[in-house]
Amino acid sequence: MTLYKVLNEDGSCQNGGSGSWTLGEWKEVEGELVLCENGLHLCDGEEQLLEWLGPAIYEAEYEGERLDGNDKAVVRRARIIRKLDTWNERTVRLFACDCAERVLHLYEEKYSDDKRPRHAIEIARRYVNGEVSRDELYAAWAAARAAARAAEQKWQAKRLRYYLNGDE
Repeated sequence: MTLYKVLNEDGSCQNGGSGSWTLGEWKEVEGELVLCENGLHLCDGEEQLLEWLGPAIYEAEYEGERLDGNDKAVVRRARIIRKLDTWNERTVRLFACDCAERVLHLYEEKYSDDKRPRHAIEIARRYVNGEVSRDELYAAWAAARAAARAAEQKWQAKRLRYYLNGDE
C-alpha cells in the first residue's frame, strides 16, 4: 500500500504540524508516538488520503516505529520521495465534480426544479477544459452556494417546526 503526505505547495504542513518537508530528506521525531500529538503523520492508502486532501500530495516512505489510527499512520522517521504531479488544479476540480455528481441526485430528489448545482458542476467541468471564463465559474459557484443555503434553511425551518410543534 502506498503511503502519502499532504503538504502545501511550498512543502509546509497543510494539516497541522510544524516545519517543512524537502523531497528526499529524512525527518525524525523524538519521544513517544502519539496520534495527533507526536510523530510524523502519513496517510496509508487512498481511503485515509481522502480525509486529508490538500494542495500537494507526495508519496512517502518510513523507517522504524509506526502507530496506526483510523485515518492516519504516525511514524518516527519518514521522507517524501515523489510529488504526485497528477494532483493539480485540473484534477482537483474534476475530482470535486465527480464527488458532487455522485450525490447530486439527493439534492434533486428534494428540489427537482433547482438546476443550480447541476449547472455549477457542468460549468466547472467546462472551465477545466478552457471553455468558460473564471467569472462564469464564480457565478455558477455562487448560484450553487445560494441553492445549498436555501436548502439548509428549509431543513432548519422544518426541524424548528418539529421542535416547536412536535410535528414534521
